[in-house]
Amino acid sequence: MKSESFAALRYRDFRLLWCGQLISMSGTQMQRVAIAWHVFLLTHDPLALGLIGLFRVMPIVGLSLIGGMVADGQDRRRVMLYTQSAMALAAVLLAGLTITGYASAPVIYTVVFLSAAAAAFDGPARQSMVPNLVPHKYVANAFSLNSIMGEIARVVGASVGGVIISATGGVGVVYALNALSFLATIAAVLLMKTTARGKVATRTLSLKALADGFRYMRGSPVIMGAMWMDFAATFFGSANSLLPIFATDVLHVGAEGYGVLAAAPSIGSILAGAIMSTRSQFRRPGMVMLYAVALYGAATIIFGLSTIFWLSLFFFALTGAGDTISMILRQTIRQLSTPDDLRGRMTSINMIFAMGGPQLGELEAGIVANLLGGPFAVVSGGIGCLLSVLLAARLAPALRHYNGEHLQAADSDLAVAAAGD
Repeated sequence: MKSESFAALRYRDFRLLWCGQLISMSGTQMQRVAIAWHVFLLTHDPLALGLIGLFRVMPIVGLSLIGGMVADGQDRRRVMLYTQSAMALAAVLLAGLTITGYASAPVIYTVVFLSAAAAAFDGPARQSMVPNLVPHKYVANAFSLNSIMGEIARVVGASVGGVIISATGGVGVVYALNALSFLATIAAVLLMKTTARGKVATRTLSLKALADGFRYMRGSPVIMGAMWMDFAATFFGSANSLLPIFATDVLHVGAEGYGVLAAAPSIGSILAGAIMSTRSQFRRPGMVMLYAVALYGAATIIFGLSTIFWLSLFFFALTGAGDTISMILRQTIRQLSTPDDLRGRMTSINMIFAMGGPQLGELEAGIVANLLGGPFAVVSGGIGCLLSVLLAARLAPALRHYNGEHLQAADSDLAVAAAGD
């Protein structure tokens, strides 16, 4: 019997996309590190660093709904070719302006905005395509492997980016390498044999098409519950934004300890993703997701109360594990509970929840920490997360009892046909 740990990678087109994304996402993480360093060198202003996130989130929130409609009305592979090419060109532009000395903070913000605008179209198309590339029983495994890939890219990209900046004395090389990294995904998409799907129903961008997406979401308590959990977990997960306070004032471990703490959620996430990849299906994925968010909230509370470094490190890693398990199951439930011609719109609506939660959560955490201290902000956030789980379990019993029997997405025959080495 073959191991289930890497089952989705047995399917050629998913394997191509996974490998391409590993390379291009590593490049993206390299560029994120370089941009933050570049802006700080140019401005020496902490507010200027905060503006990077603002220019990154604005187009995601503003354009992702349109991106979802495009993903549902067009060939998703073609959409990805355009978006990946656009992000590559943005990186080329930034590299050229940096190397020639014309880069400034406003220029960097503009490029960040343009790249994020392309990502608002790329995300719905890419995520919605996954159930077309593997049989539906392996979709959870596919998202587990995607989670592992994303965390590896985050760790590798950030560390390699720092090494390159240190070795070359500049960030232009990082931007150029990021531009080249997009070629891996572009090549993977061009080599795919799977047809995204048959004739599509949504051919135009319209208010009706958008309303159809919201109407379906409102009529599905399972999807509504999963999206609520996405928002609640990220809104109340304030520990990341307040980590410098804990490293300096609570745990007294300085910059070195801060770096170790910052890496802990990624370690927990990778381990959780590896464990999840051994399971192709869950009997009650909705309940498992609720338990995972509860684990995230409980670990956040203990982290906020701890004054012992190793204990804080362990429970902070557990927050990464709980978040990853719930994220994998949220994505799986949403994708498989949604008809193929609505997946892009459901993904785009979820992107607003997923992006809005952390931004509002950081603001809430900062206000509470300023008034009552960092530990109180983190502990109260963890309590809020647990209360959200109880609320979702009570108000959305369909999510609690969801067992995957009523999936509206069947196996893709073309994906199965494309399987194998």
